[in-house]
Amino acid sequence: MSRRTPKLPSWLPLDPYILALIGTVVLAAIMPASGTAADVAGGASTGAVAFLFFLYGARLSTAEALDGLRHWRLHLTVLICTFVAFPLLGLAGRGLVPYVLTPHLYSGFLFLCLVPSTIQSSIAFTSIARGNVPAAICAGSFSSIAGIFLTPLLAAGLLGNSGDGFSADALLKIGVQLLLPFVAGQLLRRWIGGFLARHKKVLGYVDRGSILLVVYTAFSEGMVAGIWHQLTPARLGALLGAEVLLLALMLALTWYGAKWFGFDREDRITIQFAGSKKSLASGLPMASVLFGAQASLAVLPLMLFHQMQLMVCAVIAKRRSRDAQEEGPASGAVSREPAAVG
Repeated sequence: MSRRTPKLPSWLPLDPYILALIGTVVLAAIMPASGTAADVAGGASTGAVAFLFFLYGARLSTAEALDGLRHWRLHLTVLICTFVAFPLLGLAGRGLVPYVLTPHLYSGFLFLCLVPSTIQSSIAFTSIARGNVPAAICAGSFSSIAGIFLTPLLAAGLLGNSGDGFSADALLKIGVQLLLPFVAGQLLRRWIGGFLARHKKVLGYVDRGSILLVVYTAFSEGMVAGIWHQLTPARLGALLGAEVLLLALMLALTWYGAKWFGFDREDRITIQFAGSKKSLASGLPMASVLFGAQASLAVLPLMLFHQMQLMVCAVIAKRRSRDAQEEGPASGAVSREPAAVG
């Protein structure tokens, strides 16, 4: 693990990668892929998603994950926040349909609640706030692994009857496009792990480029299908309001709930930042497989929530850091910088 602490912009108005995602959406709106170009983009997107999850599997250090099992109460708490508390709040949001959210927007809102936690930003914010960074590394890794299996299963159970294109075939696609490449990466890690570590920066661009391709393909399909006529400024504002409430509830639940369970300050920081976030890197590829032509509306809530969580958690992390300085010097934390966006 690198001992260099990841740094976030002091003002953080907008994540640069979000700017790239917005630019990709604009490009898809102006020049959507259609006909043969759509077939080519779809095939490339499918291959990119499979390669992305192959890299996820090849990068995962099994030994590091096993070392973190000794802090099992913290990891179990993060998993419960991610895959139990979030989905329950997502289900409660069903009451917003149809007066606040359209059925398609609600499906995206619920899907946002099903994806795993982030790795990179959870580690960065935990480090800035002087929390338990090694635990954040393991918690993010465990959540990502669990999400590969749990997110499709939760989506099958909770979105199966939503009429948004999810079906049993989607589970098979998840297995072929996501699980098999992930397992293959784990099996080949012994031979290719060193190569990936040496070329981490270049492969990071591959990760991000793959996700941009997925976004372009999904939003192109949405433009061609004409589904964007469903999104009005009022509906977009309502979606933002629902997500503000969702994030506020999870930030409060993770902080005060961890205190109620007796975790110390460093662990509470880790639980708050790892348990209140959702991964754009994992969610976008999964949505492209699960929702098909409806993926553009399905990923919009996740994209908005991702940027919101970065901005809000940046403020919280700085405040926690100042609190720690006032209380006294904290023990030094170590960190690493994963290649993919969180």
